Amino acid sequence: MTESSARHDDPLAPRLPPLAVLDDRGCVVGWTRTAEDLLGHPGTAVIGRPASGILADPCDRAAREAAARCRRAGGWSGVLTVRHRDGRCVEAGLTAHAFSRADGAREWLVAGALADDVLEWQRDRAILDGLYRQSPIGLVVHSPDLRVLRVNRAVERFTGVPAPDFRGLPTGTMLLPDDARRAVDRVRQVMETGRPLIYSEQFARLERDPARERVALVSGFRMEDPSGRVLGVAEMIEDITERHRAQRRLALLDQAGSRIGTTLDVAETARELAEVMVPHLADHASVDLLEPVTRGAEPARALGGPVVRVGTCGVGPQQPGPPHPQGAPVEFPPGTPQALCLAEGRPVLEPVLPPDSFSAASRQGAQAPDLGTHSLIVVPLAARGLVLGVLTLWRSRRPDPFEADDLTLAQELGSRAAVAIDNARRFTQQQQTAFTLQSSLLPRAVPDQSAVEVALRYLPASAAPGLGGDWFDVIPLSGARVALVVGDVVGRGIHAAATMGRLRTAVHTLASLDLEPDEVLSRLDDLVTLLAAEQEAVGERPVGEQVVGATCLYAVYDPVSGRCSAARAGHPPPVVTAPDGQPALLDLPAGPPLGLGGLPFEVREVDLPEGSLLSLYTNGVIGERGIDADIGLTRLCAALTRPADALEQTCQAVVDSLVPARPSDDVVLLLARTRMLPPGDVASWQLPLEPAGAARARALVSAKLSEWGLDHLAFSTELIVSELATNAYRYASGPATLRLIRERSLVCEVSDSSHTAPHLRRARTTDEGGRGLFLVAQMSERWGTRYTRDGKTVWTEQPLAGTVT
Repeated sequence: MTESSARHDDPLAPRLPPLAVLDDRGCVVGWTRTAEDLLGHPGTAVIGRPASGILADPCDRAAREAAARCRRAGGWSGVLTVRHRDGRCVEAGLTAHAFSRADGAREWLVAGALADDVLEWQRDRAILDGLYRQSPIGLVVHSPDLRVLRVNRAVERFTGVPAPDFRGLPTGTMLLPDDARRAVDRVRQVMETGRPLIYSEQFARLERDPARERVALVSGFRMEDPSGRVLGVAEMIEDITERHRAQRRLALLDQAGSRIGTTLDVAETARELAEVMVPHLADHASVDLLEPVTRGAEPARALGGPVVRVGTCGVGPQQPGPPHPQGAPVEFPPGTPQALCLAEGRPVLEPVLPPDSFSAASRQGAQAPDLGTHSLIVVPLAARGLVLGVLTLWRSRRPDPFEADDLTLAQELGSRAAVAIDNARRFTQQQQTAFTLQSSLLPRAVPDQSAVEVALRYLPASAAPGLGGDWFDVIPLSGARVALVVGDVVGRGIHAAATMGRLRTAVHTLASLDLEPDEVLSRLDDLVTLLAAEQEAVGERPVGEQVVGATCLYAVYDPVSGRCSAARAGHPPPVVTAPDGQPALLDLPAGPPLGLGGLPFEVREVDLPEGSLLSLYTNGVIGERGIDADIGLTRLCAALTRPADALEQTCQAVVDSLVPARPSDDVVLLLARTRMLPPGDVASWQLPLEPAGAARARALVSAKLSEWGLDHLAFSTELIVSELATNAYRYASGPATLRLIRERSLVCEVSDSSHTAPHLRRARTTDEGGRGLFLVAQMSERWGTRYTRDGKTVWTEQPLAGTVT
């Protein structure tokens, strides 16, 4: 037998149908039709007889104990085995309680039903009882007129409001207005459409505790009676505030992983950190870095300032941000949370800021973004044992204060960002070192030339992983000529920049020998091959690549003849724009890139009229934005169709039309507008190889210098010419050529058909000769020898202001 106490105060307790009425002796004095249907005995057969003899076996111990307990307690409820009229046993759920008649006699009302039905009722009752009293999921029943009929204990725990206080209140009464409006709309929609609401996340912030953010998972359905009449809406509400916060933190961590550190730029990484924090964790955020960090330098340990505001972000277009704009220096006075964080390297959490601290904080430099700030977090940005700066978070619009979990999340995000910032700082430091190296290897200024007017643009790559090896040069040569050089080393990084410096030095050395362009490239090819062999021999390989070659274009322009000779080693061809504005690619054999070894280079000579525009460039000018090289060349030619414009203006126009703001490759553009020396500034004579040739040379030079007004250079020049003409008479065959050029200096040249190299030596006191070139070197500012296919030319230069002493 099972037994339970009846809970008559429970409005949901099952009402069993009446079966019989017993007098105080246990005899049946009343019998219902329900009892007859249940046990088969008609009323006439049982009224007046003892119930124990009809309904139960007198020997049934359980029945006797139930009867005794009922008499003692004044009632009983449980399950008994009773006999049917046909003799079979029936399990029935029975309940009995005493009542008094008007005459004072006590009788017993017995109600019951089949045990299976009673157990089903009891299970339903247990479920309902559990929903209202034990379930952790809230239950709210709304009436058709949108009033609360009943709530369970979970809602009471969720809101802190006793369950009876909800009865009759309008739906959403205790919520903040925005949340209440959404709650009413939600219930009305389910009421009107009959479509259930399943797992809808809703904010449920209470008016009595608006600072606490609550999130609920709501499901609801419409209640109807058997006839279809709408009885209301039942909502099941689960408090998922902590789960929501955890999911939001995980989402923020995931977002931070994909957004922070996308570039190796210190300022950009700091801005990314501030933008990730708002509005998911804070209403305002600022990132302040120590000043050395912004420059790529390593800060000293325990450095408390100064700092620079690198990244800021705030919610809403009308919301003010931190008072210091981005990029401005910031001072944190001692005692402020940021100063403590910087000095001690530990986070600071102030969940609730005193209302009277806002104005004082602003005056003291705590940098509160507005007077509504009520909660603060400051975490150090520390990586590899160094504090790089601080991350400051404020809340002003969100009413809930920062909690310990928010501090943990901010620390995690700050640690990740600090590593990214430190990586960017180190990259910046390496880039600055590399740029310093590169800039020291490139010309600091283009020398002014009589042969050409030059405009130049050099733009280092801003988005590439390391420096490029592009270089350029404008090299004065003898005879008023000029060499124009543009090159590009294969590879990137410091190794490429160092190789570029070595090649540029080699070009200067070879240019000083006055070699032909193809010969210069052949010597460079040998050098690049040697450098690659050295790297392979020692196992030196730059990160990700190895320098194995380079391209180069070498051109020499002579302003006396107006001829330009050029050769290229795998480099894009130059563009020549005629004085009438017609651009064309110079038909110049490509030649192999430097470093392949053993292949010849071909030189090509062209006449360039005065005012022609010679354009040399690297791949960065024509190969950007993924465009085809031919298209890039076409665009370059189109940008060079106005040679009469100022050269600087033309140079900038080419850059603006072809080069993006952040080029991915180094860009070199060298424009040279040709000039011709006036015929009156050049004098040339043929000297016969005879003993009197030196005297005739002196006479010709003296007369020309007097004509040019350079009599003060007559003595030194006559001495130089005499020595050079004498050497030509001694060692050459065939006539010699004497040429004087007046430009920035006085150039004296003697050319002959001999390839014998003159050597400067110091003669002993007993030697009869050997002093000629020594005297030439002493009387001139520079001197040298250049070789041609037909012989050689010995040249000297003297400043026009006077002789060299």
